[in-house]
Amino acid sequence: MTKAQTDKHEGKIKAEARYIRVSAQKARLVVDLIRGMQAGAAITTLRTTNKRIAPTVEKVLQSAIANATNRKDDVDVDQLFVSEAYVNEGPRMKRVRPAPMGRAYRYQRRMSHIVIKVKEKEA
Repeated sequence: MTKAQTDKHEGKIKAEARYIRVSAQKARLVVDLIRGMQAGAAITTLRTTNKRIAPTVEKVLQSAIANATNRKDDVDVDQLFVSEAYVNEGPRMKRVRPAPMGRAYRYQRRMSHIVIKVKEKEA
């Protein structure tokens, strides 16, 4: 890893959930709410958000916080904030739906990968 790459990722702790059965578009609605927020406020926001994916995003955020406390002993959980949060498209499952006159219509069930990175605020 070059020096520029290590400096760019300095202090960021990552957690990700892969192959989640929700479209990336729907997951981005929730992830966009918490980007840049303080970690405790983000958890509160996710608990009050009325979307099906919100508990999963909260679980990923809790994992990122736990990863930060396990990696660094001197981390202050109250100083953590969501530095990056994004959703990528995952693979698609192709499915068939019965249609009129013996035909079959194809449709796709979408999956997504959710990535959340937390960082400690500099004092």
